[in-house]
Amino acid sequence: MIKTDILIIGAGPTGLFAVFEAGLLKLKCHLIDALPQPGGQCSEIYPKKPIYDIPGFPEVLAGDLVTNLMEQIKPFEPGFTLGERAQTIDKQEDGSFIVTTNKGTKHHAPVVVIAGGLGSFEPRKPPIANIANFEDKGVAYIIREPEVYRDKKVVIAGGGDSALDWAIYLADVASEVSLVHRRNDFRGALDSVEKVEELSKIGKINLITNAEVTDLKGENELESVVITHKASASEKEIKETDYFIPLFGLSPKLGPIADWGLEIEKNAIKVDNSYDYQTNIPGVYAIGDVNTYPGKLKLILCGFHEAAIMCQSAYQRIFPDKKYVMKYTTVSGVNGFDGSKKEAKKEVVKSIN
Repeated sequence: MIKTDILIIGAGPTGLFAVFEAGLLKLKCHLIDALPQPGGQCSEIYPKKPIYDIPGFPEVLAGDLVTNLMEQIKPFEPGFTLGERAQTIDKQEDGSFIVTTNKGTKHHAPVVVIAGGLGSFEPRKPPIANIANFEDKGVAYIIREPEVYRDKKVVIAGGGDSALDWAIYLADVASEVSLVHRRNDFRGALDSVEKVEELSKIGKINLITNAEVTDLKGENELESVVITHKASASEKEIKETDYFIPLFGLSPKLGPIADWGLEIEKNAIKVDNSYDYQTNIPGVYAIGDVNTYPGKLKLILCGFHEAAIMCQSAYQRIFPDKKYVMKYTTVSGVNGFDGSKKEAKKEVVKSIN
């Protein structure tokens, strides 16, 4: 069983920053996320999209923000359970909680923080009648291990950043990459679109636009995909296909958390915003886009604020007999659990007699 001071469900920007704020209070954190890597939507859906409302950053790419947050929390040595979904929560006699994932991994903590953004994410599947027959048999909705596609024939469908970025990446991994998009225009970053067009011209990517994958064929595993061109309704079959990867984004859902006895309003968790973002279950907090309260703004910077306030309350819950005196990092510095220390240089004042 994994034991920690604060168990955070959701490893998006808000959950990651909560690790830093908890670390300043000498509290250890462990994070659970259904996605295979930290960062939430910023990593999974729009890593190359710029964000303009992060204080101190006139412009920062979503992926770079996650990279910076991971670097910021590194001294506090957080643990991660990735690729697993928080399934059940059981309150113990001492008021602590045991949270078990869908794969049976158990976590024990006195404080649980739900920072799941808009909830757990499920892939949006294209309307292909027999697609379920090929799931895990050639059809994948998320790319977890790029080396799986080494020297394979891959068809990617989608027109956003994820589809563009993976098509570019796999162009140097797979034996053949086809990118199918139902429109002529893409919704991704301009540099990614230009890169795909360049790779298409030199034959590294087979770019097929204004078309959709409409059928999958194979006996026990995927063997080919059928593409229908929208203008002419003509069909083209890409034979000897090893993998079909539709990347149409993720659909947010509260998932099993909705059954934990929390007060839910419009698919969000109600909290007390006047104090500490605690839910109707003492010891369980909700921060970031997953919560709701009067005046709520679903912004990353608001999630950062909520994380800081929540950690102060969590400290008092874990150590009810201790009084924490807040010190600014400009004064106390940052002392990592790994022995590292960051602090401003002290000025030397010399008296002259």
